[in-house]
Amino acid sequence: MLRAAFLVLLSPLFISAAFPQTSPFIGRWDFNISTPRGNRANWLGITQNGEGLTIRFQPTGGHVHLVPDYNVKGSHLTLNVSEASKKRPGMIWELDAHAGKLTGTQTVGEKTIDLTGVRAPELKRSARKAWTKPEPLFNGKDLNGWRPVGNTAQSHWVVKDGLLVNEKHGANLQSTQTFADFKLHFDVNCPEEANSGFYLRGRYELQLEYEPVGTEPPERGMGSIYGRIAPSTVLPRKPGQWESFDVMLVGRTLTVVRDGTKTIDQHEIEGITGGALDANEGEPGAFYIQGDHTGGLKFRNITVAVPRP
Repeated sequence: MLRAAFLVLLSPLFISAAFPQTSPFIGRWDFNISTPRGNRANWLGITQNGEGLTIRFQPTGGHVHLVPDYNVKGSHLTLNVSEASKKRPGMIWELDAHAGKLTGTQTVGEKTIDLTGVRAPELKRSARKAWTKPEPLFNGKDLNGWRPVGNTAQSHWVVKDGLLVNEKHGANLQSTQTFADFKLHFDVNCPEEANSGFYLRGRYELQLEYEPVGTEPPERGMGSIYGRIAPSTVLPRKPGQWESFDVMLVGRTLTVVRDGTKTIDQHEIEGITGGALDANEGEPGAFYIQGDHTGGLKFRNITVAVPRP
């Protein structure tokens, strides 16, 4: 009888330890960060993994990656976002969960800045039944409707023979209009060893690259959403030749057709990619074309359609 009573008393404790309550950190989180060089965007994706957490971090540049070194104490989370190296100090995030937000600090060496993260919107929208007639975003004559961003003093975007050309490494190019849901079309000529991207809403990079074969994994290759979504079909490389892209984005649901082949089929974009202009995922955003990696890319026939009211 004593043994049975002892087991009964222990059982609630055992159940509590094996099945912990849901962490307040679970979810997808968007962070806008002010820096001396302007606004930057970060993202966290946190899921339950047994009695622990799986934490994925999107830095301001590069691709999303796992953060295995973390510590949780109640509603406080410490992340060792990046290890220190000989060239740079490590990065530590300290976050508190309260009232549906994550607030805290980022520390790199002796520099500390404030952080505020909000839950990323779900953006679940019904499929659009009717679209407007595609309108040109590039007129083939000048840069009307576009403006250099980033390293603007070194912009090398020009119009030649009716084509939009980035002559060499320099500034990015951003549309002056913003869009929510859309159908985008463009043709691109990407040279060998070139690297660029066409950002959707200014937050999700459709990768355009012909780096040396084998240097980029599928989720960072031509036609991917950089670090997030690999194309389902790998098409032949065509450096120096014209290729077409048709992109439909409704909420987070993305479809990409490259040269007539559907390579991404109604796939959810989980979060922002490196280089995002901001983390305001619930708002319309501009298109922008990356020009700060390499030059040499040419574009034509850039058009956009939007849902009919």
